[in-house]
Amino acid sequence: MLLKLTLLTIFTCLLATAFGQAPPKAVRHYEQALEYNAKWKKDDACNEMWKAIAEYPAYTDAYSVLGEWYYKMHKYTTSSFIFNQAMKNCKNGYAAFARPYARSLLYDNQPDSALYIISAYMPAQNNAEWKKLEQQANFVRKALLHPVADTPVNMGPRINTTSPEMFPSISADSLTFYFTRRHNNIDEDFYYALPDSCGGWHTAKNMGAPLNTPDQESAQMVSADGHYLFFTRCENRSENGWGQGGCDLYLAYRNAIDSPWSAPESFGATINTPDYEGMPCLSADNRELFFASNRPGGYGGYDLYVARFDNGLWLPPQNLGPTINTAGNETAPYLHIDNHTLYFTSDGHPGMGGKDIFVTRRYNDSMWSPPYNMGYPINSTGDENSVSVTLDGRKMYLSSDKNGVEGDYDIYECPMPEAYKPLPVCALKGYVFDSISKEKLNYASIYINDAQTGMPLYHFLSNRGDGSYMITLTKGKKYVLQADRIGYTDLSDTLYFNNDTLPGLLNENIALLSQDYVKPINDSLITIINFPLNSATLTDSDKVAIQQALSPWLLEKGVVIMINGYTDNTGTPMLNEHLSYVRAGLVKTEILKYGIDEAMMKAQGWGEASPISTNDTEEGRDKNRRVEVVIRR
Repeated sequence: MLLKLTLLTIFTCLLATAFGQAPPKAVRHYEQALEYNAKWKKDDACNEMWKAIAEYPAYTDAYSVLGEWYYKMHKYTTSSFIFNQAMKNCKNGYAAFARPYARSLLYDNQPDSALYIISAYMPAQNNAEWKKLEQQANFVRKALLHPVADTPVNMGPRINTTSPEMFPSISADSLTFYFTRRHNNIDEDFYYALPDSCGGWHTAKNMGAPLNTPDQESAQMVSADGHYLFFTRCENRSENGWGQGGCDLYLAYRNAIDSPWSAPESFGATINTPDYEGMPCLSADNRELFFASNRPGGYGGYDLYVARFDNGLWLPPQNLGPTINTAGNETAPYLHIDNHTLYFTSDGHPGMGGKDIFVTRRYNDSMWSPPYNMGYPINSTGDENSVSVTLDGRKMYLSSDKNGVEGDYDIYECPMPEAYKPLPVCALKGYVFDSISKEKLNYASIYINDAQTGMPLYHFLSNRGDGSYMITLTKGKKYVLQADRIGYTDLSDTLYFNNDTLPGLLNENIALLSQDYVKPINDSLITIINFPLNSATLTDSDKVAIQQALSPWLLEKGVVIMINGYTDNTGTPMLNEHLSYVRAGLVKTEILKYGIDEAMMKAQGWGEASPISTNDTEEGRDKNRRVEVVIRR
């Protein structure tokens, strides 16, 4: 009886195999593998799937799942082997597995082998995905033959952990490094790191409340002036759709660099919709907001948009157009502080595979150059998630899963290749303040014009909290800076940025003069001529004293010479006033001899007024009989 059952089992297995069905034991291994995978037991899942294939070498589903697992773990050599075996062992294997085999070869940096498979098995019709793979293979082949000189380097354990780290951003002064970290593959929070004394970074710290919550916050971007933080917040559904859409743009504000951040607020219906809005980037002049969205009306997948701030309002966003956006996904825009060079990621333009980093240059407000792929090894067959660039353009920071499983991102740093550097810029940073009271002035308007053409270029406002400002200007040019604020006199100054060796960051404060300011009168007593009782003549020594006192002021412009005559209190007031005028007139006549314009002088007699000593003694009265020469500025 046992023999009959055994033979029946073998016959059943052979019959199942003959009809392309996996035997029960192979199915059990297959199902156990799926169960392990659902519990994130990747090694056990792979081992069970290998057993399923060993039991049934023509197990199509097992090859397909196992190959995809290894592909997502970036173990492309293994996935290539699996798909190659599937092509040989499975029914219709070449038709089913040629494309994933070619893809694995390509991602294993074997573009020539991939192109051979593509040319051999690409169907004549319905081959759009094959064509895209062929285009990518040709790009990878060329990129590997002509790599860029610089290689990204992992930033190490003070920044990176076993959790994904994404969306790096460096402050304009390069003194704070921000990024997003994903915890338990669910929650995403903001972190920051400060520089250490050795040219590296201290261990990153969580930015805490109110920015971070149990919801997902990601893709933070701190404005160039350091006062605004824009970011993406997800899982915010609400009845009105945009108020808390699936993923929306939020912002927080701080009055000063060392102040706490405000509670984040949604950007509202002008920007946010029920669709995805995220990965924001604010231009250096705070007038343009770039972001990614999959809202209707785009070119497919996620597109890049820009919203502009004009006359106190954010205008409806505009799609950046087909030069930038494709039927694939364009994400993570980063406009450099030069306001001219835009970096972003895309899986729609030809690249190494997954998302690559691209760069484009601005022609004008709405036109951009065709994007350039930044090449290998900056881009890899993994996903390059996002990028940030230092103010001087010499270094870039990027997030990539190139050395981990799919989605396990680390942050890398890399010298910027010369061809992709932004324009050389210099940032002016400082405060606008009252030139008399030294009070810092918020909401002061700062206009930048081209000195050669007079054409307006930028408009900035000093920060409402601390009156600070930051302006970034391209080197090699001359600009006119104009500043005004209600209640203050306009200021105009010329900025010479023709020297390309200027440092990247300059401190320059702007002092404005109040419109109700009255220039203070500064009187300087330069000499005193004393007269004997009832005398109205100048001695030779008096004339020498006058000449010596005036000599430092002979070339001074905009001054008034005050000549004030005084007497003691002897005699009558009327006669004393007359005598003081006569004595003042004598000194004025003497001063005219030195070529000083009479319009600059004012002679007056004050009689007995303003004694400088007592009139009760002869010595005191001698001091009071005098002419004072005063310089008024």
